[in-house]
Amino acid sequence: MHSKMIKKGVIINILGFLLVIESVFMLISTLVSLFYQEGDTKGLFLTTLITLASGAGLFLATRKTDKNISKREGYIIVSLVWVVLSFFGSLPFIFTNSITVYSDAFFETISGFTTTGSSILNDIESLPHGILFWRSITQWMGGMGIIVLSIAILPVLGIGGMQLFVAEVPGPAPDKLHPRIRETAIRLWGIYLGFTLVETILLWIGGMTFFDAICHSFTTMATGGYSTKQASIAYWSSPFIQYVIIIFMFLAGTNFTLSYLGLHLKFKKVFMDEEFRWYLGFVILFSAFIAGSLIIFHGKEFELSVRESLFQVVSIITTTGYVTADYLSWTPFLTFIIFILMFFGGSTGSTGGGIKIMRIVIVIKNGYYELRRLIHPNAVIPLKYKSHVVSSQILSNILAFFSMYILIFGVSVIIMSTMEPTLDSAFGAVATTLGNIGPGLGTVGPMDNFYHLPAFGKWFLSFLMLIGRLELFTVLVLFTPSFWKQ
Repeated sequence: MHSKMIKKGVIINILGFLLVIESVFMLISTLVSLFYQEGDTKGLFLTTLITLASGAGLFLATRKTDKNISKREGYIIVSLVWVVLSFFGSLPFIFTNSITVYSDAFFETISGFTTTGSSILNDIESLPHGILFWRSITQWMGGMGIIVLSIAILPVLGIGGMQLFVAEVPGPAPDKLHPRIRETAIRLWGIYLGFTLVETILLWIGGMTFFDAICHSFTTMATGGYSTKQASIAYWSSPFIQYVIIIFMFLAGTNFTLSYLGLHLKFKKVFMDEEFRWYLGFVILFSAFIAGSLIIFHGKEFELSVRESLFQVVSIITTTGYVTADYLSWTPFLTFIIFILMFFGGSTGSTGGGIKIMRIVIVIKNGYYELRRLIHPNAVIPLKYKSHVVSSQILSNILAFFSMYILIFGVSVIIMSTMEPTLDSAFGAVATTLGNIGPGLGTVGPMDNFYHLPAFGKWFLSFLMLIGRLELFTVLVLFTPSFWKQ
């Protein structure tokens, strides 16, 4: 039996509204361009007008539509938003001739909005300030999720946001700081904005220009990893700058609910959180192991080894993707550890991508309890997480996610191996785009980029970034015939 028709009006209405928001950020980039007077102002202003006119037109044409969103409309909006914003968001690169090929411009833009940070640019420093600012701000917008922004504002327009929040954060229910989701979104944005401002000031004090400081704060808090320099953070040899970025990458990869508790000095609650303890534990364990190996096998001094290992581990585990060292020049064993970390991801409720610490922990625990059940077949051994018994529904959801992630990874590696010269490059390209990380292995490693790939490879990896950012099911459900029927 066919259910009610999907309400196209409300989908178009929300997309129009979000395009208007995108045009506001484009306008800010235009003003930055005007300040530096580098010749990209006209192109940026033109794209601002096109985006504003398109968004306002769609919004006004559907303003009288029924504003109730079902779960199905929620999934369609959340998936379409990233594609539509990336389509318009790629226009500044084209209109200013910063990137001349459209597949390259779209790749760079969706990599920004999904906070992946994989790039096709070979001379970042040659780009004008307005474009560099736009490139960084796409990640900042995408970081907290343009959807969360819409949750804070759409209720004002008479549209409830819960369906969108569920679609944006699939899996186990997201922690809510406040019973009303709009207040939740406003508080999350408040923390996000606050952290961005504090990091900007610290990086500025540390020796970055104010422009570089604000761009890097945008892309750190988004766990995006776009830099204004081709050499990424390795451009600055300052330990102070690198430690500041390590701290803020770690915070961005932490559940923002815990940041809220921490800011209210409820540190006991933060450290009692099981996911946070595992997250912190993984960072310390892998960093210590890599630092020790760098001292023993590479003869590096103690402080530099600690800083390099800590920076790379935090950057990869939080899916930020900044680099201060070429991890491909380390012993193969250490490079393999970095590759394994590409599957971890940040905490749930953070701006990080990847599989997420919570899922990793539950899968590890489930494996351990299965072994115990084999030894004690009659014993009732419930799987607990954060002192709660994990329901069979949540467990099957997590195991299904894991299976799907590995399956997509495997198939994608086969596809990419037809376009990459080496197998490690194919593995790296898929792991880093599906996990929204940035740099990979081989020809897409930390000192290289994705420029050499054919257009099909860039479109394919753009799709992996999208499904990775929306945790697979949100997008994949759109490809099932039953979604459009039931």
